[in-house]
Amino acid sequence: MLRVLMFLVPLALSVYAFIDCISTKDADIRHIPKPLWAILVLLFPLVGSISWLIAGKKRQAAGASPWQGGGRRQFVAPDDNPEFLKSLGDQPGDADKDRGEDGPRDTGRSGPEDDEDRRGDKRDEA
Repeated sequence: MLRVLMFLVPLALSVYAFIDCISTKDADIRHIPKPLWAILVLLFPLVGSISWLIAGKKRQAAGASPWQGGGRRQFVAPDDNPEFLKSLGDQPGDADKDRGEDGPRDTGRSGPEDDEDRRGDKRDEA
């Protein structure tokens, strides 16, 4: 098992580094041109991959989001978005509005066992 891991881990690292290298924009690559980085990763898989991950690509600072700046709005989950929550109340057919006074009411009971209890209570009274 250890022999397999000693083969698979460097292979996976090399594949990841190569794909990352060829899919990175030229403006984000540091030190040497992209084709040379790709050749380095292919010819020297372990050393090339580690050097690509450490020195080859411009990295973002920790906590920096690609959604901030550049005219893009930061993503907000629907339950945190006040506009979305307002739109939920504006939908036609809202259950609270349609029910009115004559609608079903919560009796505090639920399930078939409660129905049996009600039948049993009526039988005891008779």
